[in-house]
Amino acid sequence: MSVKADVEGTAARLRSRLVRALIRNGTLTDVSWRDAFLTVPRHAFLPRYFQARAGRWQAVEEGDEDWLTQIYADRVLVTQLDGDSSRWAAARNDGPVYGAPTCSSSMPTIMAVMLEALLAEENHRVLEVGTGTGYNAALLCVRQGDNLVSTIDIDESLAGPAERRLAECGLHPTCAVTDGVNGYPQGAPYDRVLCTCAVPRIPLAWLEQTRPGGIVVTTLSRPLGAGLVRIIAGEGATGEGKVLADDGRFMPLRAPQTHEVAWPEPDAPGSSRSTALPAGVISPTSPFEFFAGLELPDVHAAGAARCVLLTHPDGSWVRHETDYVVQSGPRRLWDEIEQAYDLWQTLGEPRRARFGVSVDGEHQELWLDEPAGGYRWPLV
Repeated sequence: MSVKADVEGTAARLRSRLVRALIRNGTLTDVSWRDAFLTVPRHAFLPRYFQARAGRWQAVEEGDEDWLTQIYADRVLVTQLDGDSSRWAAARNDGPVYGAPTCSSSMPTIMAVMLEALLAEENHRVLEVGTGTGYNAALLCVRQGDNLVSTIDIDESLAGPAERRLAECGLHPTCAVTDGVNGYPQGAPYDRVLCTCAVPRIPLAWLEQTRPGGIVVTTLSRPLGAGLVRIIAGEGATGEGKVLADDGRFMPLRAPQTHEVAWPEPDAPGSSRSTALPAGVISPTSPFEFFAGLELPDVHAAGAARCVLLTHPDGSWVRHETDYVVQSGPRRLWDEIEQAYDLWQTLGEPRRARFGVSVDGEHQELWLDEPAGGYRWPLV
């Protein structure tokens, strides 16, 4: 048997095992998406990627030990650092490098969640914002037919290779290099829009290019408490929908301007006090985290199990260590977290699925239970 045939056979077995796992955990329920995941070879879109090693990134490529096994594990695989596609070669030639991930192939679980959330039907025209590796576009092509799929990316160094790999798999969607904020009016109107990167607000072009009654699925990028949303498009730049129960974290759409977050030094002085509220309440696994992000917008979180940091652009910060906190700045952020936690408990500890989103042009807000209810938070 040739090396290529051996790789394809192993990949098919690993792919089947992955799909069975997605079915068992209840993520993959639609037969059409199941067949797409069984059909599309993820490894065709990941000839190389980065793997975390002791705080740096090691370059992995086809033929390396566990290259294929990692691809068919249910995990995210980073494919670009610092917006520079040449960083992989540097890591391959000179050893592991430091850098911030700017492109990845998402966890198959979250891909399946978002694809099923589209509620796509036969003959639906789909726009994907964020081509990345091209793997998700391939799944869409197999499910919908490549003549009904458009995929766009702002980075030509990603879009070009993705289009070639799609073609090598016999798939030919419409591919374009353009700013995702503007959508892709050439293919509009769409029945479905799927954004595989995160946005702080819903770009109006996406709703304008979606037929009324169509669906937009994306992730809100918030400093604290991100969330997947599904919005039913109205007329023009309007829409209303719900936050999905499943969590989803994606790299931000790179068109919006971002600002560097200033973190305090590990031993920075401040006022200290005890707290009964554990640091874990603001971790991504906490049901309170999403609500905390609504009550404390623009507050960023970082840290590990033993020490968690919060910071705000006005210079306020808090360091949570075991059973006490150290705070400094114009605001006492942990006091505000405790107040938000008390309110969350009073409201019945609402989970993500109780929240919704409304868009009326530039007026965009999240709400609890009902759009006209008493608890609403602006999307800023």
